[in-house]
Amino acid sequence: MLSQVAQDFAAEIAAHDWSDAPFRADRAGHNRATDGAKRSAKQLSPEETETVVVNVMWVVAQQLASIDPNFNVHEFAAACGVARRYRVRSDGSPSGSMPGGLRPEDFRVKRSA
Repeated sequence: MLSQVAQDFAAEIAAHDWSDAPFRADRAGHNRATDGAKRSAKQLSPEETETVVVNVMWVVAQQLASIDPNFNVHEFAAACGVARRYRVRSDGSPSGSMPGGLRPEDFRVKRSA
């Protein structure tokens, strides 16, 4: 089970519209459907948008894993809305790519002296 912090981060990631992320600075909770006049004409393809979501998930997951010894990156990825094709192998088992995107050697937060 994800911690409350992980659930909250996942909900934010899943709720955000990442389809025009490289083309504009955004506020939290951006949704192109309600943009009105500020709507960006540029938009990523669905595959490009999925890649952005995966990368955002990994950045946040890296920090969550550094503070939570029970953190489950597969569960977090699903809660973030990461596409099933990234999370699950064709035989239905969890993909090695989710934990593979983390740096376990950096799970301890490094602090300068």
